[in-house]
This record gives sequence, C-alpha cells and structure tokens, in this order.
Amino acid sequence: MAPVDSPSISPSESSPSDGFFSRNAGKLVASAVITTVMVSMLRKGGLAFTPSQGFSSLRVWTLPAYLITLAGVSWFRATRWRFLLRSFATLPLRRLLAVSWIGFAAILLMPFRLGELVRPYLVRKKGELSLTTATSTIVAERVVDGLFLSIVLAIALFTVPAVDPLPATVVSLPVSVLKVRQAGYAMLGVFTAAFIVIAVFYFAREWAIAMTRTVIGAVSPKLAEKLGSTAAKLADGLHFLGSWRDAGPFLLETTAYWLLNALGMWLLCWGCGVVHADGSPPTFGEACAIMGLLGVTILVPGPPGLLGVFQLGIYAGMTMYYPTSVVQGPGSLYVFLMYACQVLWTVGAAGFFVARGEARGMRSEDLVGSGDDVPAIEAQAS
Repeated sequence: MAPVDSPSISPSESSPSDGFFSRNAGKLVASAVITTVMVSMLRKGGLAFTPSQGFSSLRVWTLPAYLITLAGVSWFRATRWRFLLRSFATLPLRRLLAVSWIGFAAILLMPFRLGELVRPYLVRKKGELSLTTATSTIVAERVVDGLFLSIVLAIALFTVPAVDPLPATVVSLPVSVLKVRQAGYAMLGVFTAAFIVIAVFYFAREWAIAMTRTVIGAVSPKLAEKLGSTAAKLADGLHFLGSWRDAGPFLLETTAYWLLNALGMWLLCWGCGVVHADGSPPTFGEACAIMGLLGVTILVPGPPGLLGVFQLGIYAGMTMYYPTSVVQGPGSLYVFLMYACQVLWTVGAAGFFVARGEARGMRSEDLVGSGDDVPAIEAQAS
C-alpha cells in the first residue's frame, strides 16, 4: 500500500475506465470465479442464502434493535479514525463520517478490497495530508483491528464450550471445523507478527531498514530498498501511539466498536430463534467466536459484497455450537438478516452522503490510475 514510483497516465494515453479495467482485469475475473465457487459450494452443502423457514419464529423487535447496534458500530468504526489522523490533519465530524461511510461501502462492493483506496483519496490535501500518510493510517487501523479481533477470537475459542463431539465438517461443506478453529488461532499469529513488523519500523526505523537491506538485499538489493522504504512510510500510521491523548481514545472506541458488534450479533441470533441442542439460548461468548470467525473468512479476497465468504464465516461459527438442524433452520434466517441489514445499512449510509455531494474531491481518475501512489495502494488492497 505504500507509494512506489510509477508513471502517471495522461488522458491522451488512456481513459479512466479503460485504465481501471485493463489494470484490474485479472482481479475482476478472479473475483467472479471465487464468488461462483463460494455460492456453488454453499448450495451443495445445504446452506441457504435465503431463509429455509418463515419469519414466524423471529422476535420482530430484535431486528430494529440490531439496526441500532449496527448504527453504533458504524459510528465508532468511522469516528475513531480521527485519532489516527489528528497528528497530521483535523477533519470536521461530518466530513469524517461522510468519507468513512463512503469508503466502507466501496470496500464492501468492490472486489479484492479495492475500496480501501477511497478513504485516503478523499482526505488527501496538498501540503497538509499526503496520500501516503493517509494510507498509513488505514494500515495501522487494519492491523490493530486484526490483532484485537484475533485476540477476542482466540479467547472465545479457548474458553467457550463447543458441541461435543465437534462436527467433522461445516454441515455438508468440504470445510473442516477443526481447520476453521486452527485458522482462528493462526490469525492471532499473523496479526501479531504484522503489528510487530510495523512497530519495529516505526520505533527502530534505521535498524529495521538496515536489516531489510541485509536480509532481502542478499537476494535483490532493489527489492530490499523498495520494501524498506515502503514499510517505513506505512509505519507512520502508528504515530498515534506516541500520544496517550490519541492512543487511549482510539483503543477505547475500537473496543466499543467490536463489543457492540458482538452484542448486536448475539441479540439477533437469539431473536431468530437459534438455540442449543438442549433448547438453551445463545451466549455472548459464542457471538464473539462467530464474529471472529467471520473476520477469518473475510480475509479471503475476492467477492464483491463479500458474497459467500460472509455466509461461510457465520455458518462455520454456528456449526461449533448448535445442531445441524438449527444451523440450517433458524440459523439460515440469522445469516440472511445479518447480511441483508449490513449491506443495506452500509450502502444506504454511503448513498446519503453521496447524494449530498460529500464525495467531492474524488475524481474518477483517482481510482483508476492517476498519480504515483495508485499502484502501491492497489497492491495493499489486494
């Protein structure tokens, strides 16, 4: 996601749309393939995209209650970014919400997380906030989120009792439940390593660059220089850690963001009639585990709308705690409503600000190939 030298594309050489499709043709094709495979796999496994039972079992009031929690989640997810930006620039609250919610919709709708491009582009300001700096705050946010969520997931997997014996697969899918649990623990290792790397490049930059030149330089000096420069620039997103005035509130609001997310998922799960084999209701700890496993599956890049990977994550989580009949019955209603609510809210919130002209500053060529920073950011988004 860090900038590298790249010639800009002039209008005479290529139109914005031509540039986008030509450079991202492979990603678009791969996205279509992944989506097709996911949808086919879920259908063959007996897991529905639409409810297999009516809405009669739904506790109706939990649906608007879930939407309220979703609004709170979106609020904290958007506004906590100000603490990462504050060392470089200050955005009015309305602008912060507009940029963030438009960016979240882009992440959801565009394949291979190409939507990660949007927020840095919308907030960049010549002489005040560069695209590289804005991008580094997104990297920091992503790494902290991944580390936080993986810690929550690891604790939940370790402490929350699963069904015994544990099913071999996620219903009839060729996906091992044991492998899913192992992937959850692996995610903790991945994000811990990622945080350590960018922290070293932030707090011990010269040493980290020197080590990169020594290790990677033995294979390719040019690559070592590029990696060292890129990592150093991206590490600037951790600048907020130098001030408790920024770090404390950011971590507090990040905690509120994820806990409110889990609370909403738990409430909707209960509202849809999901129960254990003995008829007992779902627990908050189970909701934390399911939320974490959703985070694991959406690391799979590709499908626009997260179609398939979103459903797989929730179904995989439910399989660990509820009978197959419940997963395929009330569970399908739960997955459908959660997905529909999140897509409608995300698109609707973005649409509100787009309709009011808050997307100004985003030029079509920004997303398709103008400027030296674009290719590197696209690499991060993929």
